[in-house]
Amino acid sequence: MTKRVAVLMGGWSGEREVSLVTGRECSAALREAGYVVTEIDVRHDLPALLKALTPRPDAVFIALHGTGGEDGTIQGVLDFLELPYTHSGLLASALALDKPTAKRIFAAAGLRCPEGRVLPLESLRDGEPLPRPYVLKPTHEGSSLGVLIVREGENAPLPSAADWPFGRDVLAERFIPGREITVAVMGDRALGALEIRPRGAFYDYTAKYAAGGSDHLSAEALPPATYAEALDIALRAHRALGCRSITRADLRWDDTGGGRGELYLLEVNTQPGMTPTSLVPEIAAAAGYSFPALVAWMVEEARCGS
Repeated sequence: MTKRVAVLMGGWSGEREVSLVTGRECSAALREAGYVVTEIDVRHDLPALLKALTPRPDAVFIALHGTGGEDGTIQGVLDFLELPYTHSGLLASALALDKPTAKRIFAAAGLRCPEGRVLPLESLRDGEPLPRPYVLKPTHEGSSLGVLIVREGENAPLPSAADWPFGRDVLAERFIPGREITVAVMGDRALGALEIRPRGAFYDYTAKYAAGGSDHLSAEALPPATYAEALDIALRAHRALGCRSITRADLRWDDTGGGRGELYLLEVNTQPGMTPTSLVPEIAAAAGYSFPALVAWMVEEARCGS
C-alpha cells in the first residue's frame, strides 16, 4: 500500500526560505519514489498544524531548519502525536542545535573542537573575548546565520544588541585556519566527505545556498589517514549526540603548519539542507544513492522517540 507522507517546510526561523526550497525538492523526490505527498507550510500556529496533519499521514518528513524545526520543538509535537518522523529525535535535535552543550558532549567523547567560551553579548563592549583571529556565532542557529570572523587588522565593530537578533549570549571560538571539510552520516555509517572552498571570505549563508557560492571537491584527495579520521569523527559525533537517520558534520582541517595537521569538529547538523546546492545529496550521490532513493530511505527509517 502506498505510504502517505506529510512534508513539513517553511517554519518561522531565519532559515525559512531555505526550508521552503528543501521542502519542495524533497516533495518532488518523494513523489518520484512513489509516495503520496502532502506539503505543509508550517507557521507558528499549532492548531493549524494539527488540522493539516488530518487525516494522519503514515510518516512525516521534516524539511524544517533552525528554531522550531531543528531544536526539538516539532519533534516533541510529533512524539506526542505518535507520528513517525525523519531525522533525529527530540533530545538529539535539541543538543545538536545548542552549540555550547554539543561542544561539551563532544569533548566528553574525546573529540577535538575549537577552544572557546560563551559570554554575554554586552561584554563585547569591554574588549575582545579572545586573541585574534576568532569567530563569533549565535549559540542556537544554523546555516552560518550571524557568524562573524574577527581577523587581524580589521576595524569592523563587534556586534551589539542593536544588530544581533540571536539572543543575549554569543559563542566565541578560536579561528581554525585551513580547509573546510563536511561529512554525511547515514544511519550507522559515514557516507563520505567533501572539501568546501567558498568563493567569498568564508562558508557563510550566501556561499551555502547561492548558485556558484562555493566549490565542492572530493575529500578523497586528502591524505588517506586524514580522510578516514574525518569520517570517524563524524560518526562518533553522530553517536555521542544520539542522532539517527541523516546528519552532516562540519570540520576544519588545519594543514597550515605542514605535515598531517589536525581536524577540529565544528558542529553536527541534524537537519542538513536538501537544496540543489546542498552537500548531503551530493555526498549520497557519490555513494550510489539517487536523491529519490535517499529521501525514500529516510521515510522508511522514520520513527518516534529519542
